[in-house]
Amino acid sequence: MATTEHAPPSRLRAWMLEGLSDMGKGNHGRPAQPTEPKAEPEGQPWWRVMCLTGVDYFSTLGYQPGIAALAAGLLSPIATIVLVIVTLAGALPVYRRVAEESPHGQGSIAMLERLLTFWKGKLFVLTLLGFAATDFLITITLSAADASTHLVENPHLNSALHDKQLLITLILVALLGAVFLKGFLEAIGVAVVLVGIYLALNVVVVIVGFWHVITAGHVITDWSTALTNEHGNVFVMIGVALIVFPKLALGLSGFETGVAVMPHVKGDPGETDANPVGRIRDTKKLLTTAAVIMSCFLIATSFITTLLIPEKEFESGGQANGRALAFLAHEYLGGAFGTVYDVSTIAILWFAGASAMAGLLNLMPRYLPRYGMAPHWARAVRPMVIVFTLVAFLVTWIFDADVDAQGGAYATGVLVLISSAAIAVTIAARKAGQRNWTIAFAVISAVFLYTTVVNVIERPDGVKIGACFIAGIILVSLLSRLARAFELRVTSVTLDPMAERFIRDIASRKIRFIANEPDQRDKAEYRDKIEQIREDNDIPGQEDFVFVEVTVLDPSEFEAGLTVRGEVLHNRYRVLTLESSSIPNALAALLLHVRDTTGCTPHIYFEWTEGNPFANFLRFFLFGQGEVAPVTREVLREAEPDRTRRPRVHTG
Repeated sequence: MATTEHAPPSRLRAWMLEGLSDMGKGNHGRPAQPTEPKAEPEGQPWWRVMCLTGVDYFSTLGYQPGIAALAAGLLSPIATIVLVIVTLAGALPVYRRVAEESPHGQGSIAMLERLLTFWKGKLFVLTLLGFAATDFLITITLSAADASTHLVENPHLNSALHDKQLLITLILVALLGAVFLKGFLEAIGVAVVLVGIYLALNVVVVIVGFWHVITAGHVITDWSTALTNEHGNVFVMIGVALIVFPKLALGLSGFETGVAVMPHVKGDPGETDANPVGRIRDTKKLLTTAAVIMSCFLIATSFITTLLIPEKEFESGGQANGRALAFLAHEYLGGAFGTVYDVSTIAILWFAGASAMAGLLNLMPRYLPRYGMAPHWARAVRPMVIVFTLVAFLVTWIFDADVDAQGGAYATGVLVLISSAAIAVTIAARKAGQRNWTIAFAVISAVFLYTTVVNVIERPDGVKIGACFIAGIILVSLLSRLARAFELRVTSVTLDPMAERFIRDIASRKIRFIANEPDQRDKAEYRDKIEQIREDNDIPGQEDFVFVEVTVLDPSEFEAGLTVRGEVLHNRYRVLTLESSSIPNALAALLLHVRDTTGCTPHIYFEWTEGNPFANFLRFFLFGQGEVAPVTREVLREAEPDRTRRPRVHTG
């Protein structure tokens, strides 16, 4: 569709909007090609993308052993084994199935979106996006805050930085945003280096830790004796471990991010969007490899920290509080190695926000702009990086860079997303007729729902923070939808052969359409409508018309293609039928398409809508119909600023 020329954008604007895919403009006159295979863009090997998700997942080793020790005490290794079983037998199968069902990075949210339609479906998705935003944004702020904590608590820097934690956290968040403004590939390259170094250092700490456990034989004996005295028998130990394991839920983070960054996994040569077999296969490798590596580290680190670190050191103010493995590195490998380990931990904790940022950049633009609930520039990476960075600044300032204050919100976001994913794959398995998988996934769903409920009861602040994100997203989304109400949002217009014949025929004269709300569709309805339009607009009897009728399908949808079908009713009346989410937008798109293809200015005739104008506008906003005539004119005015080229709207 032709548009009025505008001045070229500034260099800054062009740089900010680089890569913007503006589906709402510029292709209305071109038929959609749904069957045309779309080649997959060049991606990254799965192990490199795993490092991007791994900076979030693996970085929890910086604080997970200490959390486990505080929550479970001497039972920490057993509770961690329960966590690992839930990870490998629960979360991993769930997200391997999510990768199959949603190979373009939408995750479990897209699977659940298909279950609900209309506005209730949109509100449900916005709620899940609120929890996803809670998870990802708190990952950014909490990881940066924990990195600054390690920096401030370093013995060599404590005196100089003890009151600078908030400032340091804000700087770390700003640096993270700068990396993504530079480019995504740079983020993956940094992640590979950080993960490789961090895991190698942890291997050294674990080996040295086990060496000291083995050589000091009394350590194992002392632990087992104390465990038996405290809990009695193995069944009580397992029962207590099952009760306390939800407190270790932060060790489950990383799965939703692993699916969210799927589009960046390189598939097989010649692979298309419609059938990304290689991407799905390699994403499963990514998820499985990350889960196995993390499970091994979780068990090993919980064991050596519980046996080698005095219990009082895990408590607030203790030398191992929030840095158990760093404590062992300094204790058994000396100050030089301990300092290197500290630097590596600080770096990976800071960059853990990279995987969360990648998840946000992949997830939010897939939903909000499509719902009309974000501006067009929300599809571009750099503006969204700036928005998320500013929100992270606000969250950091509100919580004063306090790690503990943000932990509940983080765990809640993680568990809600995993629970929703488990429910989604259960429904998918049931629809596929896979009875055994349905039962298995239902059991997994029950486990995660139990974990979520226990976590919410113990740390209700997480739900409160999540509710704030949900309320913010819904409010901003509705305001954006309202601001874009008069935007032309039809992505393409396709006419069937009969409709094209009608347009070619009427283009030889003055093009006149009548907007008709179909009722009985009998001969009298069309005859009376023509007589009314002729009388209201004083049109000569020799002029002919083509009727246009729009059926509203899902008014909550914002962008969609438009298919126009032609039919002859009662051997006399030519009718174009359209299906759309909005009557005014469909009519405006048709008029502009006809203008562009024929070179003639079309005219369309309405009758005024009865009723209160404000009530009719709400009907249009929520249900796609209402004040059709003035809204159609307004949509045309916004889409075509040049009055001489604008289709004519007549109302009588």
